Amino acid sequence: MTTTITTPGTPAAPAAGAALLRKVLRIDSWSTAVFGVVMLAGSKPLSAPLGIPPTWSVPLGIAMLGGAAALALIAGYPRIPKGPATAVAVGNALSSVAMLLLAFSGLLPLTGLGTVFLVCGAVVVAVYAVVEFVGLRRYARAVEG
Repeated sequence: MTTTITTPGTPAAPAAGAALLRKVLRIDSWSTAVFGVVMLAGSKPLSAPLGIPPTWSVPLGIAMLGGAAALALIAGYPRIPKGPATAVAVGNALSSVAMLLLAFSGLLPLTGLGTVFLVCGAVVVAVYAVVEFVGLRRYARAVEG
């Protein structure tokens, strides 16, 4: 058994920073895959209640499945590459903003439920972005220091 002892105020071990980042990337991957399947399988049935046309939900679902695969790949590296992990966090932050813009821009004929759906999605993606940035910072600090 290996035990790591740290004193208060010292950076966490690299493994702890990597573990947080890896965990959030994996959770993000799975939830992105589920979202992609829902958007694909539910493109027609959810169109009326949400107001998201299938011409939007099908390509979005396909893109989400590709994104989920990329997230799983990044999380699976023995040492998480900083560049791709940073791109994920930035991409999530931008996606959150894009969902809010779509929710309130009038670009899509959203219903009230559709607006709530996009706003909730934006909040979830923003939380992923924040936790990924925190994980990246802890991981970088531990590796450098």
